[in-house]
Amino acid sequence: MGGYSTQEVAELIGMKPDQVRHYVRRDLLEPLRGERGEFRFNFQDVVLLRTAKSLLDAKVSARKAYKILLKVQSELTQVQTLASVRIFADGNTVVVHQDNQLWEAESGQVQLDFSVADLADKVADIAVHNLIEARASNNLDSDEWYNLGLDLEEVDPEKAPQAYIRALELDPKNADAHVNLGRLLQLKGDLKSAKRHYEMALQIAADHQLAFYNMGTVFDELEEVDKAAEFYRLALAVPDAHYNLARISEIKGDEVSALRHMRHYRKLLEADG
Repeated sequence: MGGYSTQEVAELIGMKPDQVRHYVRRDLLEPLRGERGEFRFNFQDVVLLRTAKSLLDAKVSARKAYKILLKVQSELTQVQTLASVRIFADGNTVVVHQDNQLWEAESGQVQLDFSVADLADKVADIAVHNLIEARASNNLDSDEWYNLGLDLEEVDPEKAPQAYIRALELDPKNADAHVNLGRLLQLKGDLKSAKRHYEMALQIAADHQLAFYNMGTVFDELEEVDKAAEFYRLALAVPDAHYNLARISEIKGDEVSALRHMRHYRKLLEADG
């Protein structure tokens, strides 16, 4: 099972386990459940709990802290790479900073400043330990190796392919593992291998939206925009497929299609939010 236990998260953050469970009861966190019904937290949960701990240490009122955490929770869902985030206090405002983008979270005077990358290093130790244990025990099934890959992607992406490869050794028909492994290969510039994994995913799951979308991005990188558009049109449940189709339509001078796809893009984003 992927993710981190209540005890692991509590020790990492410096909270008591019941404090961690308190944020679940308040619906700020929605962790998955393990085989025995125990909570399994992801890295975004850990980031939010680290923010909560800072607010507790700063003696922010429970009402105000809850309001801030709801805002930070919303903002973190917009961030693609959590490890690039810094959360800090700017005067009377808690700010989430990534690259050149800033988001504000309403607060009072709070001393809050931590890099998610530093937190990722600590969480990575747990994820890598889980990887080593999984190799030694050899008890995980394909889906559990896939979930471990998801954990590693967030904190130690160099090791994530090992988990996806093992998932595919146990079940070559794990389409999601093919897609995620393909995406990591694509990020390394190995478009040929990435394309092969996306094709295998589509042989297994003929309407796999992310596989279609990622195939489109491969052809986009190769500057074969017509071929890219064909795959994006098969991935219309993915918001970014509409965004990319809008871009391609604009390049081709088809402003009507560009506007239509941008409307769909915004509509899907609002639905996800």
